[in-house]
Amino acid sequence: MKAILFKKAKNNLMAAQLCYDNGFYDGCANRAYYAGFQASIAALIHRGIKRDKIDHKLVQADFSEQLIKRQKIYPAKLKSYLMDMQLIRNRADYTHESISQKLALLQISKAKEMMELIGKDIEKCA
Repeated sequence: MKAILFKKAKNNLMAAQLCYDNGFYDGCANRAYYAGFQASIAALIHRGIKRDKIDHKLVQADFSEQLIKRQKIYPAKLKSYLMDMQLIRNRADYTHESISQKLALLQISKAKEMMELIGKDIEKCA
């Protein structure tokens, strides 16, 4: 399951980059968030933390509380990444505002950083 979710995260990161390169910044923000979200679920599963229901708030809380605060697997600066990225995704998806090129690039940067760290952890323990 974690391998499938991490592959989906990689695909979403590629989709985010394609959207960015073609000026679709709202789509970029959406796909970048889902890359980070799916990578986080893969990280939680990898560390034995599994829920019956996948919920955005629960994944954010579990990743932050369990993998950052308690187990100290990931750096503290990642604590707010998913929540911040979801706020931007929500703005892109559900408001009349469009996401700027700069904000879209920030979404990609955060997703890449999360995926690099999570990927290294999964590979290290494989």
